Amino acid sequence: MILPIFLYGQPVLRKETEEVPADYPDLRVLIDDMFETLTVAEGCGLAAPQVGKSLRLFVVDGTELKEEYPECDGFKQPFINPEILEESEEKIAYSEGCLSLPGISENVIRPKSVLVRYQDINGEEHEEWLEGFRSRIFQHEYDHIEGNVFTDRISPIRRQFVKGKLMNIAKGRTIPKYKFKKNV
Repeated sequence: MILPIFLYGQPVLRKETEEVPADYPDLRVLIDDMFETLTVAEGCGLAAPQVGKSLRLFVVDGTELKEEYPECDGFKQPFINPEILEESEEKIAYSEGCLSLPGISENVIRPKSVLVRYQDINGEEHEEWLEGFRSRIFQHEYDHIEGNVFTDRISPIRRQFVKGKLMNIAKGRTIPKYKFKKNV
């Protein structure tokens, strides 16, 4: 089922998320729905707060980016209760956008690689270094489960430039091409 994507201004995007318990009801259904929603919206990552769930969960699908970013080949998976354990000192800038902030893209500086820990759909724990664009997607979605959006990471001057666009999204004046939760 395609879920509505919550847009900037919805309180759930700023709310502290909770761990996903091992017995969370219909977790597989939620993850499948999130993947379906992500595909229809043509994104590469979607966090639970973006579909109205205040959970430490996100899904990524970077497979369509494999031509430009070979490290994304086969990068399609859910991340349950993820953590960032370590960050590289080397940082890189890249223009990011977000399904919850349609029509906005800005350069964001992030660590080039991160050491992460997470659970898979079977509850198995994994720890691995993510490099390049895999790292970028993970960090962007991780921000969502921490109650942040990518514009929190841009300079104050750039934030002033996008303030009007953010207000238009929050006031329901921006209509994305995918199913969304209207701000009231």
